Amino acid sequence: MPLIQWKNEFAIGIPAVDHEHQGMIALINALHDGLSKRTASRGEVVDMLGEIHARIAAHFALEEREMRQIRYDRFTDHKEDHELLLDEIREIMDDVELGGAADYAASLSQRLERWFSEHFRTHDARLHKFLEGKT
Repeated sequence: MPLIQWKNEFAIGIPAVDHEHQGMIALINALHDGLSKRTASRGEVVDMLGEIHARIAAHFALEEREMRQIRYDRFTDHKEDHELLLDEIREIMDDVELGGAADYAASLSQRLERWFSEHFRTHDARLHKFLEGKT
């Protein structure tokens, strides 16, 4: 069962951004699946987290460029939330690399699911409403 299920309400109305959201969710679900089945080694988890971090950072750059172009009034808050997730993923990577997180699989899944669900529900929902008002 996927950790995060794509919902149409996650769409913000910018096709490239929505496509990347779906790709990130698929990548996170693949990591969660490997962790749930205990088939991923610690090294594989670190590699997958590195890939997730890189793809999310690239996605955030695209999304932030789009928000600047449309002069999104909540840009600073939205960008700060992006930075929080990137910091959190880096902290998780450090914990896993150092072996300090005994049950990193459950912790990782909970943290990623919580962040994405909250981010989509708040920041991305506000961006979607802003975009609807522009059309």
